[in-house]
Amino acid sequence: MSLRSTAAAGCLVALLSLGVAACGSDDSSSSDSGGGGTVDVYSSLPLQGASKAQTGALQQGIALAFEQAGNKAGDTKINYTSLDDSTAQAGNWDPAQVASNARKAAQDKNAVAYIGEFNSGASAISIPILNQAGLGMISPANTYPGLTTSEPGTEKGEPEKYYPTGKRNYSRIVPRDKIQAAALVKQFQDDGCTSVAIANDKETYGAGLARIVVLDAEAANLKVSNTGIQKDAPNYRSYADGLKADGVDCFLFSGVTANGAVQITKDVAAALPDAKLYGPDGVCESGFTNPKSKGIPASLAPRFKCTVATLAIKDTPGGAKFVKDFNEKYGVSNPDPYAIYGYAAGQLVLDTIKAGGTTKEDFITKLFETKDYDSVLGQFSIDENGDTSLTDYGLYKVGADGNPAFVQAIKQSS
Repeated sequence: MSLRSTAAAGCLVALLSLGVAACGSDDSSSSDSGGGGTVDVYSSLPLQGASKAQTGALQQGIALAFEQAGNKAGDTKINYTSLDDSTAQAGNWDPAQVASNARKAAQDKNAVAYIGEFNSGASAISIPILNQAGLGMISPANTYPGLTTSEPGTEKGEPEKYYPTGKRNYSRIVPRDKIQAAALVKQFQDDGCTSVAIANDKETYGAGLARIVVLDAEAANLKVSNTGIQKDAPNYRSYADGLKADGVDCFLFSGVTANGAVQITKDVAAALPDAKLYGPDGVCESGFTNPKSKGIPASLAPRFKCTVATLAIKDTPGGAKFVKDFNEKYGVSNPDPYAIYGYAAGQLVLDTIKAGGTTKEDFITKLFETKDYDSVLGQFSIDENGDTSLTDYGLYKVGADGNPAFVQAIKQSS
């Protein structure tokens, strides 16, 4: 059986307005009732550091999905464990901790699913470990294309080097950076940019996205530069002064908040007082946008725009109910955009288990049969590479409360 509206069609049609949560959490709603017994499910996310507002909300979304289902998928009980892939010292994800988390899950005979990672560079470490163990992965946040494809902007040997068994075990429910890059370049054009400077944090996600943006910007006849930065530098004034001499009118930081994002944006903004400022999903969160969270000064807010693979949460098929439920559980009425991706990942795990994925092998098989799946994000499929069919990115600005606020969709073809 594929994870489409087949045996559960009646449930999904009747409860479409409630999204995947309705069918995923009702033990009697599907004839695929799982195999009984108990299975273990892990998540691995950086729960410390500058990105914790995003990742904490994401983890809460996962937990909410399982709690609403009574920690059961059909007749199968779910034992969920949240792992932290960051360390206090790093203030971000840590390679050793990522590997430790992956090994922990890989060695668990009862594990069937692993939700993670948040950072693409972290998944580059955990995918091979979990691939050898035959454990299925669902990332609610990875966007680096090289994890699943060899399209332009990826590195030599990708993605094959991540799959030592030759069989795919990794999927994602967020569109990859081929789509985010196109969305950013479209926004550059719409905003009248003529010379774009990109600074990347040299990590898998940031460097990879920057390469793709350069390719798209050049194809759009935009002048563009790309520089890797030292993420823990005390300041970036020398770099910013160089941009002034080059006549740069638009600046993109490609990376995550923890890797010098706030400081470099402040330094560039000071050197280029008229430049427009941009960021991808790695900084489109309150840790970067809100001065109360040590983000950029409020004076820079009108100049900044960012992209996230989430539209206005309340406008997604299951978004209104999700926000209501999230607020009732956690007392947050305007959750970070990635919260709903955590919820969707949790629901996909539940429904994959209900469809018969109660062993490691069966879970991967059913996961890659996901077709025309009705979720809180909208209907999507998972292709043979592990990529989602979702393609929309949202444009965000800084809201009155200092947090990202949805402006409009930037629609792109896949």
